[in-house]
Amino acid sequence: MAHIERTLQEKNRDGPVFPKGVAYSNLTSAVLFLLANRCNEGAFSSQPCVVLNKRSMRVRQPGDLCFPGGRIDTRLDPFLSKGLRHPLSPLARWPYWREWRRERRQEARRLALLLATSLRESLEEMRLNPWGVKFLGPMPSQDLRMFQRVLYPMVVWIRRQTRFFPNWEVDKIVYIPLRNLLNAESYACYRLHFKTSRESLSTGLTQEFPCFCHESEDGKEVLWGVTYRIVTAFLELVFEFRPPDMTLLPVIHGALDQNYLNGAADTASRGG
Repeated sequence: MAHIERTLQEKNRDGPVFPKGVAYSNLTSAVLFLLANRCNEGAFSSQPCVVLNKRSMRVRQPGDLCFPGGRIDTRLDPFLSKGLRHPLSPLARWPYWREWRRERRQEARRLALLLATSLRESLEEMRLNPWGVKFLGPMPSQDLRMFQRVLYPMVVWIRRQTRFFPNWEVDKIVYIPLRNLLNAESYACYRLHFKTSRESLSTGLTQEFPCFCHESEDGKEVLWGVTYRIVTAFLELVFEFRPPDMTLLPVIHGALDQNYLNGAADTASRGG
């Protein structure tokens, strides 16, 4: 954890992390990059892991793996961010918080707001205890291209909580061991066919994405898109690990219809 804290802080010294106006932009979302010391998956139970949500069929991009998070609530989150000044809060106990408040005051306020947003959303989505985590630092932002949104990941370590209670937005909790994420053989090229109608597979377009394939007792999951980019950016920063070039990876196939963007994707059309 100390290594992660130091590495993220060194990266954040390169320049502004949160641009002016980020707190008021409709494009801004904050997500919580969850790490834990156990995976609750049989043989992987005692290994450090990344904790993800699998999106339910009632939301957009159903079936995808993601970190909990969402947009800033301009009425509630500024109030909650003030609570993070409490000496026992995850932010106040972060070893670099005093430095941020002293040397980059405006960014410190934006950091507190984005962390408050991600903690609130995580409480709502999976009943994560917001005071039961150790804050390790912010990561560089990533663009969510399909919906013109910018995600700001906040890295935390779950201290003791092992049970979560997903709400209607989450199908289940998925645990991926860090050891597996550092295995080059688990990466693939995800060839996705986007259908323009339910009746025809011959219409639409096909596009390829790098992905990570996770297999467990519950089945196979494919990590791709912006969450994949956040995870692999973390692996490169902290472990200096880069997945193999996509052109060298095995190909797996999948299909999405137009309802994928509206929260009612046809699960029968999605392959792995």
